[in-house]
Amino acid sequence: MAEYNSTSKKAEEFINDEKIKSTLAFAQEHKDDLELMNEILEKGREYKGLSYAEAATLLECEDPEIIQQIFDLGKEIKEHFYGNRIVMFAPLYLSNYCVNGCVYCPYHGQNKTIPRKKLTQDEIRDEVIALQDMGHKRLAIEAGEHPKENPIEYILESIKTIYSIKHKNGAIRRVNVNIAATTVENYRKLKEAGIGTYILFQETYNKEAYEQLHPSGPKGDYAYHTEAMDRAMEAGIDDVGCGVLFGLNNYKYDFVGMLMHAHHLEKTFGCGPHTISVPRVRPADDIDPDTFDNGVPDDIFKRIVAVLRIAVPYTGMIMSTRESAKTRRDCLEIGITQISGGSRTSVGGYVDELDEDGGFDSEDTAQFDVEDRRTLGEVVDWLIDLGYVPSFCTACYREGRTGDRFMSLLKAGQIANICQPNAMMTLKEFLIDYASPETKAKGDALIEEKLSLIPNDKVREICHEHLKEIEDGNRDFRF
Repeated sequence: MAEYNSTSKKAEEFINDEKIKSTLAFAQEHKDDLELMNEILEKGREYKGLSYAEAATLLECEDPEIIQQIFDLGKEIKEHFYGNRIVMFAPLYLSNYCVNGCVYCPYHGQNKTIPRKKLTQDEIRDEVIALQDMGHKRLAIEAGEHPKENPIEYILESIKTIYSIKHKNGAIRRVNVNIAATTVENYRKLKEAGIGTYILFQETYNKEAYEQLHPSGPKGDYAYHTEAMDRAMEAGIDDVGCGVLFGLNNYKYDFVGMLMHAHHLEKTFGCGPHTISVPRVRPADDIDPDTFDNGVPDDIFKRIVAVLRIAVPYTGMIMSTRESAKTRRDCLEIGITQISGGSRTSVGGYVDELDEDGGFDSEDTAQFDVEDRRTLGEVVDWLIDLGYVPSFCTACYREGRTGDRFMSLLKAGQIANICQPNAMMTLKEFLIDYASPETKAKGDALIEEKLSLIPNDKVREICHEHLKEIEDGNRDFRF
């Protein structure tokens, strides 16, 4: 049996099955210990996080008063570190060619019903222009694992193409990358290409379940996949993004596994994951979520989000358009800091035209069904109505504030003097270039209100001047 070693480079040692199971047993045994729950909450109020064992114990509690305290504390911590800004992004699917046999993904190599498509560089240009015309500044590129169709050279060429496109006032200022686990050498190439965050979901941390879910293809190598973040950080990529696909395996096990992984990265590299994503299994071509008997109900899902926020207070948390507008609203309040908007999960989906049946031809190549189908403009308008500042900011990446440098900034409470002004300036750009008159009026009023709340007098004055310069046609100011 592998011993637990948080700084080991071996997956089965830093993600230890027996340790996870004993942690879950302890949490189950103490789920009615309200004194212990209050002690854990009190520790959470120090804003320094929780251990994976403490978080698992808190998640297990069914007491209504404790659950309400969890939600209240999640909201308090989120507002303390991230304010009311919500970072916006969109996925861009480059190719659905894949050699893996993942049973939960329609891209799996054995699926003969899904049309296969890979974007040319000209098609990528068209997709990016469409995204720029929506107002997006930050993308997450996605591609299946296929050594012939999607080699690292194709990914690097695509990144170069994306960064080269300037259309009207549009520009993609940061490309995050969600591709299969690869080598240190290839991660160095991605770093040199100027990527933002390297994202890789574990799907499940349970090795036995993982191997059953990945019966064929290179992704079936549990250790190589789980150790990918180590290789990425060794290659100099400061910001990595973790996640599990809730619904594939017991959510409590994967909840602990994900926090154990975050603990490993913190102990080994001095900085945990930049982001954590919380997707749930969705229907897709050839995939029925009901075949996975591990569904996570909405009330449990909300608790997962809130406890994660308490456990990893400095980590950004992402929720995609997999979730409904209602779920996204509920979770924005208690922990989520980044959402997608106007997303298409198909290859070529952003320039696709409606077909005769009122759908999109490219939806035949979608990785999963989208629940929140609103446009980016509608999502921005909705966020403003809720009092949030939609942020298209990419300043920290371009100013070198990544990894532990970003975390130091966050822990020092400088978000209000840096990230909030950057969020307002990028929102101002969106309002002028892409928003409806009604949204622009509401957004301008929100910016005026939030401008007065910037603590530093000098920063507030500079931000005010930049906002006026944006009105005059200038772009891309940042602190």
